Amino acid sequence: MSTTVGTSPASRDTAYREQDRTWLVALAASLWGLSALWRGPLSRELPSLTIVFWEHALLTLVTLPWLVPAVRRLRAASRRTQLSVLVIGGGSSALATVLFTAAFRLGDPVTPQVLQKLQPLIALALAAALLGERLRRSYLAFLVPALVGAWLIAFSDPLQVSVASARPALLALGAATLWAAGTVLGRGASAALRFVDLTALRFTVGLVTLGTVVALTSTPLGVPARAWPPIVALALLPGLLAMVLYYLALGRTPASRATLAELTFPLTAALVGVVAFATRPSPTQWLGIGVVLVTVVALSLHEQRSRLPAVHETGSPSATPSLDRP
Repeated sequence: MSTTVGTSPASRDTAYREQDRTWLVALAASLWGLSALWRGPLSRELPSLTIVFWEHALLTLVTLPWLVPAVRRLRAASRRTQLSVLVIGGGSSALATVLFTAAFRLGDPVTPQVLQKLQPLIALALAAALLGERLRRSYLAFLVPALVGAWLIAFSDPLQVSVASARPALLALGAATLWAAGTVLGRGASAALRFVDLTALRFTVGLVTLGTVVALTSTPLGVPARAWPPIVALALLPGLLAMVLYYLALGRTPASRATLAELTFPLTAALVGVVAFATRPSPTQWLGIGVVLVTVVALSLHEQRSRLPAVHETGSPSATPSLDRP
């Protein structure tokens, strides 16, 4: 799609809205919330680094057919894009997942997943600094209740945060910071790379990073036979399928908007805790689940129907090609 000189901001926003895939980001993020089904039990049996290493090994193997063309496109890309891929693979994929898995060893199956409430704030700052995205005041109407809802989900008593709950929170916060960077850098890199390129490069760079850390720390990589089915499930569902859907959507979704859609992640995690692990949320946690759900749905409807969306991308719609372009 092309634009002409003098096209109004409202017309450009309409073009963005027609291409928007916020709903697909929300779907991918909800798949991440399923990881507690397998990651929690595994984290109590194996080192976090071992689990994440084999996840990335399987994912690299599955995406191997995409790797050679992805490397060619990466070599032809700008230095900024190349650096973004290194940060996404080594930080947002490898290190963030290790921190996230380690949080399960210290916390319950739900808390490490729902403590992603600061990710939108981090991503907003990065999106404004790196991508030039601009937020209208109406965005606060969605941001504030979403953060409040995520906080209510995180703690059974939102006014009493203990030292014990802070340790997994710090690990989850580190993961959230790296994932926020991945959201923004992935959005920027999508101008030069297809979603299959980003997916293959993310897992391959992550595997190289993890292999280096394993060698430096002498972490054992032995895995008992009973642990392989959950590792494979982690790799293929919240790993590969969710990431393909996520990058497919990210090329047509501003990073600021995508970050709020990702709050379906803690929502799904909370529901998994209730159904699979008999976790009993407090009344305020149920309230938080409702607030997050309503906020994400309301944001999606607003961006589709409002004359002026809450998130405005600068430039033309063609400035950032879609990730699924052949």
